[in-house]
Amino acid sequence: MDARKNPEYLKSVAEAVTQFRAALVEFLELHVANEGFSGSVAGFAAAVLPRDGVDEREIARLREKVTRLAGRASAATPLTRDPSSMRGSVVIDPIQDWVTITRPKSRLVKTDVLDACDYALGHLDDLIRRAEADLPPSAGAEALHPAVRGLVARMWRDGRFRECVAAAAESVVGMVKARTGRDDMSVADLWRQTFSDEDPRPGQPRLRWPGDADEQDVRTMNSGLLPFASGVWMTICNSAAHPPDGLDEQAALERLSTLSLLARWIDECELVRTTADPTNPSTVD
Repeated sequence: MDARKNPEYLKSVAEAVTQFRAALVEFLELHVANEGFSGSVAGFAAAVLPRDGVDEREIARLREKVTRLAGRASAATPLTRDPSSMRGSVVIDPIQDWVTITRPKSRLVKTDVLDACDYALGHLDDLIRRAEADLPPSAGAEALHPAVRGLVARMWRDGRFRECVAAAAESVVGMVKARTGRDDMSVADLWRQTFSDEDPRPGQPRLRWPGDADEQDVRTMNSGLLPFASGVWMTICNSAAHPPDGLDEQAALERLSTLSLLARWIDECELVRTTADPTNPSTVD
């Protein structure tokens, strides 16, 4: 993805600039500006000079801190193209070249660096808003069914996408086993019996879409649940267990979304038992 279109990356760059600016201000508090008639001749001495009595070790410590943060914050320059970085025909990065304000013949003064930070932050704020506006609609992983979302967070962060899908698939199967009390058959048989259009039998309850069984929409859902669940297992779940080349992030997210939909439909279904089923005196849960 283009860096200018990635809101999270732009936010991280803005945070780096903010940290750099704060550290620079702290560093400058130990210095005085070399300005006016009281300072050395402009263009020969440094733009800032250490204050009298300041510990040189503290200056060195802060210089190292600011320089390190400048390395991160300099990522803002190609994104924002601060016009103040031009000095005639010479291109100067006020963030990267900040340390020159402490050296003779500096082309920068402290306000150049601070102004460059402020400009970058303003420009980045605009880029972030544009990038967020251009993002496609997305509910995000937080909207996935808990049976899918709860197991995969750590593996997802580690890039273990195939394992995420496999764990989510097993979790969805576990939901069906828990609801039906069936743990005595293969997964393929579990789907066939759970969503069978046959009447329930003792010890063999069914999951049915709620509503009047004679209504078209309900009949359609009941007819579709078995092939959908079986198809998800045969295609998504088995390919997750034996992928030829692994799964990338996008492929894994699409599979998790499908498993999440199946889990939600399982939740919405009613558990139908026969009146002769000793496990529950009611016919519908």
